[in-house]
Amino acid sequence: MPTIIPVRFTYAARDLWFDPAGTGAQEGDHVICATERGQEFGLATGDAREVTGAELEETIGHAQLRDVVRIATDDDVARAEELERRGEESMPAFRRHVAASGLDMKPVGVEYLFDGDKAVCYFAAEERVDFRQLVRDLAREFHVRIDMRQIGVREEAAIVGGYGHCGQELCCRRFAMGFDPVSIRMAKEQDLPLNSTKISGACGRLMCCLRYEFEAYRDFKGRAPKRNAVIDTPLGKGKIIEYDTPKEQIVLRLESGKQIRVALADMTASEAAHKKSEELGCPCRPDTVTREVLDRLESPDVQMALAELDRKMGVTAEPEVDAADLFVETRRKRRRSSGAQGEKDREAAGSSAAVAEEGATRRRRKRRPGDGGAGNAAAPAEAAAGAQPGTRRRRHHQAAEGGAGAQASSNGAESGAQPAKRTRRPGDKGGQAAAEKGTAPRGMQPSRRKRSAQGQGGAAQAQDGQRPAPKHLQGGEDAPKARRRRRRGGRGRGGAGSDGGSPAGGGE
Repeated sequence: MPTIIPVRFTYAARDLWFDPAGTGAQEGDHVICATERGQEFGLATGDAREVTGAELEETIGHAQLRDVVRIATDDDVARAEELERRGEESMPAFRRHVAASGLDMKPVGVEYLFDGDKAVCYFAAEERVDFRQLVRDLAREFHVRIDMRQIGVREEAAIVGGYGHCGQELCCRRFAMGFDPVSIRMAKEQDLPLNSTKISGACGRLMCCLRYEFEAYRDFKGRAPKRNAVIDTPLGKGKIIEYDTPKEQIVLRLESGKQIRVALADMTASEAAHKKSEELGCPCRPDTVTREVLDRLESPDVQMALAELDRKMGVTAEPEVDAADLFVETRRKRRRSSGAQGEKDREAAGSSAAVAEEGATRRRRKRRPGDGGAGNAAAPAEAAAGAQPGTRRRRHHQAAEGGAGAQASSNGAESGAQPAKRTRRPGDKGGQAAAEKGTAPRGMQPSRRKRSAQGQGGAAQAQDGQRPAPKHLQGGEDAPKARRRRRRGGRGRGGAGSDGGSPAGGGE
């Protein structure tokens, strides 16, 4: 089996294979190689290895496998740098002669071979160019043999270099590989926008990187369900709206509008899908997402939807309770004190207990309204009122009963009748204020009309504690007028009628 070593050259589109020929060259060594154009300076990009005859023929074709002359020395490296500097200095003259000749070409670079007696001029052009006169002018300018080499736009980008849309160095410059054909179908298969400015490289052609993931996209789409296909899930039907090929995931949109990501490997195929694939003779594609797959998702929306589904189905999961959490020791450890420190602690505890007991006694003897400044003044009052000992009643009840009882006893002694029972109303303090003033509570007072209808006889009856009769029921000369005013709507009309001479006003 032949042994080869790959070598890279500055103006070559890819690595070339050479025979190490016992030089011991390794990866990273600068070597001097023999080529069809003469000796050239290159860099070994790999170690020497053995290849099969078929692989060698596929790579170099019918060309002869040439040898590595030697590993470059320091003098060889210095000479290569000098030749590179001369090539850069020759570019302005090359451009000047091209412009003077009026030829449709673009100068790219000038390379001096390692021998130093030949210069290769690279240019890019759309069509064939007659450069015979240009060769004569350049040979007269550089004093060496001139070799013109036409290259394409891809080779031009590899020689000049640059950066792509991704921010990385151009692949053709960095990888030093051959230029494989790239088609627009590769961009369509990867769901890229068909915009020439976004899928074209620095050379103006389709980007070489479109070939890198083309096979992966084609394989994934061959195994995944079609776009817009309907997938069965525990949460209802789902529709495929997007592919995530690098992660091999599928984006589903549920009937509720939520979107979930499911791995293709977690999906299963139903019996209907197997039957359809057998009938059509195509690969079986999964069409079902199980409950276990959704339980593994970390989406809060999906977990809430599954919990709601379980609630509707009547399935409730019992919470797991750890037996160790049921018994918790809450007893606090007491510090043990001995000697004088223990006596001090006990004295402090006794003093604090005494202070607490004294505060409780003061709270029990707190002054109450109406007890005359004594905390236990209610006991004699209850004894005087005939209340049984040991019963606790509200203060306003006690006050009301005390005042009402005294008033009733005086009135009963005079009139010999039982005291009237008063109804407790909000805000009247159990009738205590009314009993003290001798008037009825606000809610028990007569209306304004009734008060105005009361006469002198009614006032006398009010003093005796009886309710006066209405004016129209009382005797006297004003009784008919009062009845007429009551039938016709009150004193207002009567007053107006009296001015106008109406019968209601009393035309007497």
